[in-house]
Amino acid sequence: MSNVSLEPFDALILVSFGGPEKPEDVLPFLQNVTRGRGIPDERLVEVGEHYYNFGGRSPINEQNRNLLDALNQELQRRDVRIPLLWGNRNWDPYLTDEVRKHAEQTGATRFLAITTSAYSSYSSCRQYREDFGGTVRALADDGIEVSFDKVRQYYNHPGFADAELQCVRRALSEFQQNVGELDPGTHRVLYVTHSIPTTMQDASQRYTAGYQAEHEQLIQWIEGQLPEEQRLPSELVYCSRSGSPHTPWLEPDVNDRMRELAAEGIDGVVVVPLGFVSDHMEVKYDLDTEAAATAEELQLRFVRADTVGTSASFVSGLVDLALERAAQVRGESPELPAVTSGGPLAAGSGACSLNCCLGATLKPTAPQWPAEASATV
Repeated sequence: MSNVSLEPFDALILVSFGGPEKPEDVLPFLQNVTRGRGIPDERLVEVGEHYYNFGGRSPINEQNRNLLDALNQELQRRDVRIPLLWGNRNWDPYLTDEVRKHAEQTGATRFLAITTSAYSSYSSCRQYREDFGGTVRALADDGIEVSFDKVRQYYNHPGFADAELQCVRRALSEFQQNVGELDPGTHRVLYVTHSIPTTMQDASQRYTAGYQAEHEQLIQWIEGQLPEEQRLPSELVYCSRSGSPHTPWLEPDVNDRMRELAAEGIDGVVVVPLGFVSDHMEVKYDLDTEAAATAEELQLRFVRADTVGTSASFVSGLVDLALERAAQVRGESPELPAVTSGGPLAAGSGACSLNCCLGATLKPTAPQWPAEASATV
């Protein structure tokens, strides 16, 4: 069997959150995102202002199109011949619609998913598996049988880790050009990720290292790869919390932390969107708009690092992950690549635990996971 084979899978599918493409899409999109939570449309209209500030269009779909093109090119470069699809959770093109269309046209039954979330939590991992389960059941009602598998969460995969390292290096170089010299006494690096409820964080720790700890592991590795002259004190902070103010979420918020640092005499920050693979709305609004405005108010020098986007090492790493998972499903031991810029991170098993990242209520996922694939991430 060739080591570039994705057998036994019939198709590879990029699965993402989705986003509105025009102003009239915004409210229906937000209704999709919050369905079942009892959030009134009046509140959604307020949230929608984030999108209207950008013409009612989220950048995420265009970024996914670019990632799809890059993945296709990488598959072709390696002579991996498999259809590559794209389906979203909350907006066109919808996951179920795309799988149905491909299954009807080609007879495909086994799909391997790459998701655009690197870390372990309910919303970034298990909820996608629930989406796969929903698609399986919906198509079964139409007499179409399909199954899903997915690549593992890849926060510690060499391709993603190295891409993040390069983003940090570029941002530090840009910041250094602005300030003249990096000063550990007055400069900080703030690694930013999406906040989640503390109950979700607790659930993520049952079968994985945990959402917060996974970020911290990657930060520690990145810091270890930087030359001494580029090392600044750093910490993990959060953005994009939502929901009831009475529900505890992971803290501190990036804006709150910048205010505290300014009060302590810090005069410059490098902000690294470590929790996001592309410049979608949480990056463009929460960081480029809101956090940048906070920095200006506080007279903090501010540089925001790139996201990994379609960088070569990230895209190559995603294909590595697909090949790794396919080999494991075939019962083979895949060749795991080495980190290109230093020592390896802890290796993942290549499979999600059947019980990892549980939500508030137990919901069915796609039923095809074999028992031997139920190791922890």
